[in-house]
Amino acid sequence: MKRISLFLALCFFGSQLPAAEKRPMKTEDLMSLVRIGDPQISPDGKWIAYVQTRTLVEKNSRSSDIFLVSAEGGESRQLTFSSASSDTPRWSPDGKTLAYLSGREQGSQIWLLSMAGGEARRLTSLSTEAGGPICWSPDGRYLAFVSDVYPECQDEECNRRKDQDRAESKVQARTVTRLPYRVWNRWRDGKQSHLFIVTAAGGTPRDITPGDGDVPPIDLGGPQDYSFSPDGNEVCFTRTADAEIALSTNHDLWTVPTGGGSAVRITSSPAADNTPKYSPDGRWIAYRAQTRPGYEADRWRLMLYERKTGQSRSLTESWDRSISDFQWAPDAKALYLIADERGRSSLFSLRLEEGASPVRRMEKGSQGSPQISADGRLLVYLQQSLTAPPEVFVAGVDGMQPRAVTAVNRSWREELDMPVPEDISWKGAEGAAVQGWLVKPPQFRPDARYPLVLLIHGGPQGAWEDSFSTRWNPVLWAAQGYVVLAANPRGSTSFGQRFTDEISGDWGGKAFADLMAGVDHLIGLGFTDSSKMAAAGGSYGGYMVNWMLGHTDRFKAFVSHAGVYNLESMYGATEELWFTEWEFQGTPWGNPESYRRWSPHLAAGKFKTPTLVIHGEQDFRVPVGEGLQLFTALQRQKVPSKLLYFPDEGHWVLKPRNSLLWHRTIFDWLRIHLR
Repeated sequence: MKRISLFLALCFFGSQLPAAEKRPMKTEDLMSLVRIGDPQISPDGKWIAYVQTRTLVEKNSRSSDIFLVSAEGGESRQLTFSSASSDTPRWSPDGKTLAYLSGREQGSQIWLLSMAGGEARRLTSLSTEAGGPICWSPDGRYLAFVSDVYPECQDEECNRRKDQDRAESKVQARTVTRLPYRVWNRWRDGKQSHLFIVTAAGGTPRDITPGDGDVPPIDLGGPQDYSFSPDGNEVCFTRTADAEIALSTNHDLWTVPTGGGSAVRITSSPAADNTPKYSPDGRWIAYRAQTRPGYEADRWRLMLYERKTGQSRSLTESWDRSISDFQWAPDAKALYLIADERGRSSLFSLRLEEGASPVRRMEKGSQGSPQISADGRLLVYLQQSLTAPPEVFVAGVDGMQPRAVTAVNRSWREELDMPVPEDISWKGAEGAAVQGWLVKPPQFRPDARYPLVLLIHGGPQGAWEDSFSTRWNPVLWAAQGYVVLAANPRGSTSFGQRFTDEISGDWGGKAFADLMAGVDHLIGLGFTDSSKMAAAGGSYGGYMVNWMLGHTDRFKAFVSHAGVYNLESMYGATEELWFTEWEFQGTPWGNPESYRRWSPHLAAGKFKTPTLVIHGEQDFRVPVGEGLQLFTALQRQKVPSKLLYFPDEGHWVLKPRNSLLWHRTIFDWLRIHLR
């Protein structure tokens, strides 16, 4: 009876299990978690379509489906049931149809589902498939989407034949004549992303960005890089303006008539412009912009382009924060923004009045994917924190009375003992204030002494935020019995642009000092065992671990995932050259001093700390040779080391069974060396 009563209390009152009945998080819990994303509110404001993704460990894959929930809350209803994933739901302007992407037939294609009932119908059948996000024209005539095509092809038959010839060829060699020839974890193989439109009634999709150029750009794209004008007669999109796209962040906005015609470039900044969104009254196009060419971590300003005059102006020039996403208010008098603020992604509103400043609307956790109802009364968004995976929330447009309308992971959360992370700060290099998240293990005792694990984020222009991660989860690491510091040293975003900028050309300098000062701060709190410390990180975090190998002996173990090791060899194999040339002020032959000053491999003779090296063969951002060189140097000097190599992973470890192995290998390594 006691357990039945407790269950009822949890269902109706949201009570928490007593601490004694909770348990620490396990790696398997990340597999059972349901991932929630992409909430889309219906035109009448009554319904929210969203995506649920489940992990299928036995199949070593994930499957997504679209669900529907009332904006008032209640039980969700599943809309798609195919064995192939379905995602990217988008409402037609009249609310009668839901468009989405599904791989149930002929690869990824657009499907239309009538909300009155019945079976969905397939709208597209391109051999090159359809990608998202899907975008409806406001008049309901067209849908826009993207597809990877051969730019020299004029029709579907040409693309189909080229793909077929490649698949059937007995020779799989590639001939390359320009950079970049691969991106993240895929080869480009002569294809480019183009923007297509198709009528809602069906028919042959039309490529409205033919010729040379990716739409959206291959990197530095926005959350939605194309949109229709309110009258449906024009599309605005983002495309790279420069021919040498491996060296350039010069992305501009272009417009093209939906009825056919040539595209016209409407911005001319030498840096990146993206994420165009028309105001509901058609007067403006709002977009994000950077000002420094070649610098992907420059501050994203919110801009307004006036269509009548062709003039642009910044709305956030005096606000030292970077905009990651935004939406127009239906009356076109305000915008709702997502911006990083001290280790959180926060929701702000900004009036289009002279001298107006952004107003923060949410105080706790992190928000994302904002939507505003057509009547301007309701905010829909994703809410999450370090201890709470995303759920769909609604609130008034003033941010008041927020409430969850999904609780998909409630029972999952209520089983787990997840101590509340603490927002802490300390003085770093040159006396700068540095922030981080302190996560203590379950059943923490202040009089005990715990091993410390320092987590170092990638980027390096990134941050540990108050958000839930299914890959590097600080709460899961703390559940192994460690005090965890997820630190935000120099280079981290959300602390002002100067703080972000100060890592460029200084990779092993102030950031290293900031991190070590954070370790000293925790030791000073009295519950950290300074003789049992480890550091772990991926990408730039892996670089910093590699740097520490040759510059400190304070740690008992290291974990280096996809870490940069030899800056010169990294330059010659990575595909994002603008990044490396910005960070080290040129090329290895033009500025060899910078590359040699900060390259971890030159201190290999000092390596002594046991190190776990992890790398994926399909990682084209930090190519696998970086990890192999590091492992060779460790083995050659008989430093205790292990290589975990994934032939089927890229920069991230994404397949469920690989993720399980990744976590188990790391935690076993730490147990051995921090016991």
